[in-house]
Amino acid sequence: MFKRTAAGFLLLTVMTGCGDIGDGGSSSGTVSGEALTVFAAASLTGAFTALGEAFEGSHPGVRVRFNFGGSSTLAQQITQGAPADVFASASPATMTTVTGAGGAAGPPRVFSRNRLVIAVPPDDPGGVATAGDLSAPGLKVVLCAVQVPCGAAAQKALGAAGVDVEPVSRERDVKAVLTKVVLGEADAGLVYRTDVRAAGRKVRGIEFPEAAQAVNDYPIVEVAGAPHSALAGEFIRLVLGERGRAALSRAGFEAP
Repeated sequence: MFKRTAAGFLLLTVMTGCGDIGDGGSSSGTVSGEALTVFAAASLTGAFTALGEAFEGSHPGVRVRFNFGGSSTLAQQITQGAPADVFASASPATMTTVTGAGGAAGPPRVFSRNRLVIAVPPDDPGGVATAGDLSAPGLKVVLCAVQVPCGAAAQKALGAAGVDVEPVSRERDVKAVLTKVVLGEADAGLVYRTDVRAAGRKVRGIEFPEAAQAVNDYPIVEVAGAPHSALAGEFIRLVLGERGRAALSRAGFEAP
């Protein structure tokens, strides 16, 4: 049975102190008030931060706090009792971790989709043009850990391409993979199309047809026992509505 624990509240306190939960902005003139806490996949950082600012603008006195990270880690934190109002995952599989534990207030709703691309440095030192090139000897490839959605999608897409890749590292989330490529610590990495768009000229994205076999659906749900249930419902409606769809589209997400 899903329940909140003292350990869960301690976990959130520790995350806040470490800076893992970032504000989506603050309402003008607000000193204190309600705080809506949204746990969301790392790939949603740009789009959700913008939506959080819009939400605060229409809800004076309310702050939106985000915990962005790997979906599997977020799901585990929620099932362990970390107080959250909304959970937006990068895959139905990780959402099932929460719903299966009775951690959802209702059925999740898919609000967007995302697909992988190959991210390379602007000068593409490894000469990568296709998924098959990722198995080239000496090429430094970075992938997400298999338990997070971007890792599971990478495994499926590479399998569809018939490519066997031995990565130099597996990272906790897609942003960590992108960072390795941006810093020149990897010749290539599999990340979402949205991450390449957000990085601008720091990386180059290479589309590959096998990615169509591993498109991720993104579900969102109100967490059971949400401290701010009414606000959680309103935020979810924002994400599902026209304004949410527009923000997600600008970030490179696909309509479900």
